[in-house]
Parts: sequence; C-alpha cells; structure tokens
Amino acid sequence: MNQPSCILVVDDHADIRDPLAAFLRRHDLEVLTAADAASARTLLRQHRIDLVVLDIMLPGEDGLSLCRHLAETSSTPVILLTAMAGQDERVAGLEIGADDYVTKPFDPRELVARIKGMLRRLGRAAAGRPERCYAFGDWTLDMNKRELRDAGGEPVALSSSEFRLLGVLVERAGKVLSRDELLDLTRDGEVQNFDRSIDSQVSRLRKKLESDPRRPRLLKTSWGDGYVFTADVRPLPAAG
Repeated sequence: MNQPSCILVVDDHADIRDPLAAFLRRHDLEVLTAADAASARTLLRQHRIDLVVLDIMLPGEDGLSLCRHLAETSSTPVILLTAMAGQDERVAGLEIGADDYVTKPFDPRELVARIKGMLRRLGRAAAGRPERCYAFGDWTLDMNKRELRDAGGEPVALSSSEFRLLGVLVERAGKVLSRDELLDLTRDGEVQNFDRSIDSQVSRLRKKLESDPRRPRLLKTSWGDGYVFTADVRPLPAAG
C-alpha cells in the first residue's frame, strides 16, 4: 500500500490551521502543522514533506521568507495562503518560488483539489515518462529524479518552478522562447503565472548556473523576444 503524501500546514491561526488539517486528513493525506516558520523549519528537517501549505502572514519570520528558503534549498512545492487579493502580492510569492496560491477566505475543497492535482502531476513527472537525463557545460540534469548536479556531482537545490523552467529550456536548447511561451510551457495547474515571475525564475537560475550571472553564457536574453538556452545539451543514459 502506498504511503500517504505528507502535507505541512503552516498558519499561526489555530482556528484555520487545525480544522484545515482535520479536513486534509479526511481526504487521505498525512498532515503536520506548525504555527510559525521556526517550527516549520524543524519539521522540514525531521520529516519527509511532500508539499507545504504556507500562510504569508506569520509572526516573526514571514511566509515569503520561508518560501524563499524552501525554493533555495529544496524542490518541495509550496501553496501560499494569502489574505492579500492584490496582484502584486500574488506575483511576489510566485517570483520567489511558490507554486500556487489560494486567497483567504478559501473553500477547503478547492485547496484539496489543488494539493492532489499538484501531487498527481509531480508523481506523473517522476514515474510516467521516458527516462531523460542531460549534460550541458559542467552540469547534469536528471528529469526523472528531478536532480541538477554540478561538476563535482553535488546536487543543487531547485524549486519546483525553477526545475520546470530549466527542463523546458534544456529540452528546447537553441530555440528562442518568448515569455508567453515559457508561461504556457511551465504552467502548473490553475495557478496564473506572470511575465515578472518568468524573469525572476531566470534570474534565480542564472545565479545557480552561471559563473557570472551578469554576463550569462548558458541562459541568454534575446532582447525583445524572450530567452534562449545556448548551451550544448547532450542526452545521457538516466542514472540508475
């Protein structure tokens, strides 16, 4: 029997956090809860977490800071809970690596649907497609293991959105892709991406891939058109 997916719910309001956790458990999900970012960081170190539901407004370290940490150190997907309905606030979350957002007040059935949809897509991405592994420059990218490794074989953390974008670019190396094309190709579920989120993801990828992000050699801007991955990409046998 498959182990249920483990969801971490981070919200300082017990009247939201506890009923939501109970609702998710009734839908066959394992749930851990935290009231602040410090507690969430502890749980993330101690447990295998498949997805984080994260409130933006937290005491102490806020949710955007924790989301940024997750994007920089893991590929764990994040769904933000926000009481802010403005587009700027939603874009800010997507720009730092969130995979989706839900605006408070929300219907818990919608949140469950988004969680399960994202987990299904991640499962299909890992198990349901041909093995694909690529080398470019000093890097190797294993699409099935969702791993990027440097010249020394050390893994480099990518957020889910960064991984999707890099995969799209690597598999279309040499082709100029507009922002609209990148938005369509990296879209995940119902989340609405924005031009600025693509630019931010490109900037983050350059910091991880390029020796000088201000003078990129692998991921270049095609002025007025979009971006192009100019590295020589070589397919490799997928690692066992």
